[in-house]
Amino acid sequence: MNDLKHIIKNFDTISLEKMDKVRLMDRIDTKFIFSSELLPGILEKASANYKILEEKTGSVFTYSNLYFDTPEFDMYTVHHNRHLNRYKVRFREYVDSGIIFLEVKFKNNKRRTIKTRIRRPAFEEALIGESADFINKLVPYKAKNLIPCIRNRFNRITLVHKTVKERITIDTGLQFTDKNKEYKLPFLVIAEAKHSRYSSRSDFIDLLLDQRIFPQGLSKYLLGVVLTCPGIKYNRYKPKLLILKQISHGKFNHQLIS
Repeated sequence: MNDLKHIIKNFDTISLEKMDKVRLMDRIDTKFIFSSELLPGILEKASANYKILEEKTGSVFTYSNLYFDTPEFDMYTVHHNRHLNRYKVRFREYVDSGIIFLEVKFKNNKRRTIKTRIRRPAFEEALIGESADFINKLVPYKAKNLIPCIRNRFNRITLVHKTVKERITIDTGLQFTDKNKEYKLPFLVIAEAKHSRYSSRSDFIDLLLDQRIFPQGLSKYLLGVVLTCPGIKYNRYKPKLLILKQISHGKFNHQLIS
């Protein structure tokens, strides 16, 4: 973390207000996963073309999420089976500011990610009232049938390209909790390049490709369900678990990996 703090100081900064021009709530996402050991070098090179989001608390922000699904994990199953037109429902808290949203993420059959959200005063264990109305308008699952199923927490750095409409999120320190267990993945970085439309060019993606880091999707929600819900179907997720083991140099040796 000390290395990152030193490198972050080399970036030009951008405020949240100015970054709203590249919020990209309707976007094309390209995800990458790699070892946290590589992050300082990648950030150092990225400072030439990107600004970093900075607020009063700094440039590394903590996020906390509470995901909902049906008791049968219908949304998880649709995602696990690689279907498009899929949904995620979650509360998200921006921990540093205390701001909370109820969010719906929809990935359509054109591979666009569309995020819709409303402000809420707190996380809710049951979706009722205004929250239920919001969900029922956007999701093909009744709000009354959705229950809390997984919590996660991570730190995020956000970069904004200096000249083109591109936003990069870099997530570290990922951890999951359920009622009885906690899983921490300090070795993992999840980076995501977000564009308003498909782009074959990105200075950040070029930096990753130079390190032989290639696009690789990883859903934090799916991973959390696999790790914390015994008996869940996860056969199509086994390759992801093996990749995590490789990234961690064998330190991630979960019992699900055979």
